[in-house]
Amino acid sequence: MTITARLLASGPGWRVSDFVCSAGPRDPAFEESHDSACIAFVVQGSFQYRSSHGSALLAPGALLLGNEGRCFECGHEHGVGDRCLAFNFAPDYLEAVVAAVPGARQAAFDVPRLPPSPHLLPLQAAAEAARDDADGAALEELALRLAGTAAAELAGTSDEARTPNRRDAGRVTEALRHIEAHAEEKIALTELARDAATSPYHFLRVFHQVVGMTPHQFVLRTRLHRAAMRLRRTQDSVTDIALDVGFNDLSTFNRTFKRAMGVSPSRFRSPA
Repeated sequence: MTITARLLASGPGWRVSDFVCSAGPRDPAFEESHDSACIAFVVQGSFQYRSSHGSALLAPGALLLGNEGRCFECGHEHGVGDRCLAFNFAPDYLEAVVAAVPGARQAAFDVPRLPPSPHLLPLQAAAEAARDDADGAALEELALRLAGTAAAELAGTSDEARTPNRRDAGRVTEALRHIEAHAEEKIALTELARDAATSPYHFLRVFHQVVGMTPHQFVLRTRLHRAAMRLRRTQDSVTDIALDVGFNDLSTFNRTFKRAMGVSPSRFRSPA
């Protein structure tokens, strides 16, 4: 049995890791303890998860929930291997998110998992794409979104319940103008939230409510739009355009452009 863990991204109070386990029915269940609060997407495989707040069979699409300092046991009685994307949170980070979720009352989990559901699918797909692209900015947003979604789900409320007020709309407008003016630069969610004088989770939630996408998605949309216009209007090289609009390397630009536009940058430039 082997378990490999790869740190994908981290920041103050959060980290995201990719875990791959090769255990099977012949391997004994193994016990560990959560060094911080954990919300983990099961990406592949299945396993039995037992902790002080219950036990459950975790299948692809489910969310494993773990409390800081609590022991847990994982077993593979009916199949070999699994893969998880684990989001870990410091107590004050998770408490700040929970405080901003309508109806949520506690940061500790009292159930071992959230089952697979359609509304979790977009988050999982986005997390896997960010993992494959090594996109730290996207993973930072996803850490906040996932924590808020789990808190709202456990509280039995909708995280989109509150209508943004005029002040929130003004904050978002200022953030939009800042992104438009500096889209080619590195734009951190924490900096946008600080400039708006609000918590990162509250800012992310309000931005999504007002704009219909997250700040990182809007940054990518702005960069891709500018790249598309230059591809059609100039003869500049694809590499120069990619770097000028804010992408760090050509392969990431090509992959992101094709995913969004349906064709490669070269084909977009010369559609015939």
